[in-house]
This record gives sequence, C-alpha cells and structure tokens, in this order.
Amino acid sequence: MKFDQREFAGAVADLGVFVPIAVALIVSNGLSATAVLLPAGLLYVTVALVYRLPVPVQPLKAFGAIAIAKGLGSDEIAAGALLIGAMFLVAGRLGLLDVLARAFPRALVRGVQLTVGLLFLKISWGLVTDPPKSFAAHALDVQWALPLAVLALVLALTLRRYAISIALVGTGVVVALVLAGGQLELGPSALSLPSLDGSVLLTALTVLVLPQAPLSFANSCLATADAARVYFGKDGERVRPGRLATSFGTANLLAGAVSGMPVCHGAGGMTAHYKFGARTGAAPLVMGTALLFLAVAVGAGLAGVLPAFPLPVLAGLLATAGVLHIALLRDLQGARDWALALLVGGVGFELNLLWALAAGLAAWWIPYGFGRLQARLAEATP
Repeated sequence: MKFDQREFAGAVADLGVFVPIAVALIVSNGLSATAVLLPAGLLYVTVALVYRLPVPVQPLKAFGAIAIAKGLGSDEIAAGALLIGAMFLVAGRLGLLDVLARAFPRALVRGVQLTVGLLFLKISWGLVTDPPKSFAAHALDVQWALPLAVLALVLALTLRRYAISIALVGTGVVVALVLAGGQLELGPSALSLPSLDGSVLLTALTVLVLPQAPLSFANSCLATADAARVYFGKDGERVRPGRLATSFGTANLLAGAVSGMPVCHGAGGMTAHYKFGARTGAAPLVMGTALLFLAVAVGAGLAGVLPAFPLPVLAGLLATAGVLHIALLRDLQGARDWALALLVGGVGFELNLLWALAAGLAAWWIPYGFGRLQARLAEATP
C-alpha cells in the first residue's frame, strides 16, 4: 500500500453516493449513526486487506431509496439487510455468481455501467434541484446550488490529478460544522438488536430485497469486477463476482444484527476512487478507518451535523463519477456491441436493471443461438 496525496484524494471521491443515503436513513428513518457507519467502515477495511485495491463500499441504493420513501423503520431495514446478506453470502461461497457471470457478454456489462453513470447524473441533478428532506434545513436555493454544483463538477473533472476532492470535501466539512453550530457530541450513538417476526421479514423481502437483488448482482458483482479488470489489469482479476458477493454479504449480516445501513460494492464507486487517484488498498483503508473513528468517537452527534453538509459538493463529486463511469463504454467495438450497451443502459435507466438484464441477454443470446444452430445444420448438410 502507498499512503500519499492521491490515495487520500481517491479515498473521499465516492462520498456523493454515501452521504445522502446515510444521512436520510439516520435523520428520516431513525437509524443510529454509529450503526450506519460501523458496517461500512469495517467493510472498507476488509476490502483493503483482501483485495488490496480501491474496491468501493456504498449503501444499497434501491434498498435505501425505497426505505426512505416509505418511511420504514429500523426493524424492516435490518431484516432486509440480513436477508440480502445471507442470499449473496451463500451465492458467493458456492461459486454460483462466478458461473452465472460467464453468460453476460462485455457489452451487456457496459450497458449496466451506462445505467449506473446515468443514475449518478440523475441523482446529482436531484440533489440540487429537489434536495432530500433530510438536508432541507440547510439546503441552498436552486439558483445558488446549481451553479455551485457545476463549479464543483468542473473543478473535479479538470483538477482531479491535483487532489481536488480533498479540498472539496474539506470545505464541505468546515461548512457543515459552522452551520451545525461547531460542536459535536462525543461518543457513539446507541446500538440495538432488531425485533423480527414473520410480518417484518415478509415486508423486507417483498419491498426491499427483491427490487435490490438484480441491481446488486449486476452492479455490485458483475460491473465492479469488470471495472477492476479494466483499471487494474491482472491485479483486478482477484476482484471476482463471487468474492464481492461474499464480502458485502457478510457485511450485511453485521449491518442487520446492529440495525444499521445495508452496504454493497459498486462499479461507479470504483471509477470515482480510481479516477481521483486511488491505486492500492490504502484508499479504502483510510476511508474505513475514518468511518470507524466517526462511528465510535462522534456517532452521537452526527445526526445534527451531517445534514448540513453542502449538497453542491456532493452533487459535483457524484456527477464527475457518473461522467467518468460512462467513459468505460469507449472500448466497445462494432455496431452490435454499442447497440446492446445502449439498449441495456436505456432500459436500466428508464425502467430497472432486471428488465435491462433480461432484454440484454435475449438480444445477445437468441440470435447467437440461432446462428450456431444454422451453422451446425449447414455443416451437417451433404
């Protein structure tokens, strides 16, 4: 590992996804700040030691969005974390995902990455034009927020080699502390075991887990493993779909046990870490250590400070990651690959990734299967 300015800059580059969902779950859904940060911090430290690469840790995005929109409590969120954790841990340990991944051509994976990039841009736009309720007390009017977000985007794109993400996040931290009164309550916030019954488990399964599972498979496993190979070559080969499922599946069992925030990996997060300078496990180790420190040292006071973090900074970082992530499509060759990637990306963005994966697999394999059949029939014809 190499601890330098670029690794530190890469470490904080993915906060645009992490902070809004974490804050909403703490403020709107009543989760303990320590319970939210603890599983994420431990998973960051784990990936630093296991993969020795900047593998990202993010909230479960569809899961979190649904939980926030429906106002679900900590018990339903914990049950969902336990269910999805067990599902992916078992699938990862049995090697099922590594086998299944072979059916997905590169163009289809690029389509998934296009979906994620477009969603990042959409979320960024929403952060400044329709701020989440958890940030409402300190949110700027759109006529100020939008230009500041564009400025953050331009700075992040043009100066990312100069550790601009550290400056942006550092500015955001100072602003948040000032707006929140400059004081933090010391110590962790309370942890609690979930109260589970059949009704809670059924709600978690149908409302949270089933919508999230296709996204976790496609983005957290397939697309993240592919991004690792693109960015790190041979070293990236140890980031396999099954190993990724195992690592975030295990973390979600912990998240569920302490009524915390469910977590995953994400290809967009890997792009953010990499493009801002991270090249080794130092970046996730720095980020994990910081999250663990915050969870234990000041978790009790974070609910009052995090909602004051300036949204234009988060929007700028997130939009930068989205633009750079879409750039992964540049290695596609041929009309068929581009058509498949655009099909999957469009369907995934407009509908959801389950339909996108189904459409992509059908578009790729049905003509391929008929082609092989025709070739074999031709060879067999005397």
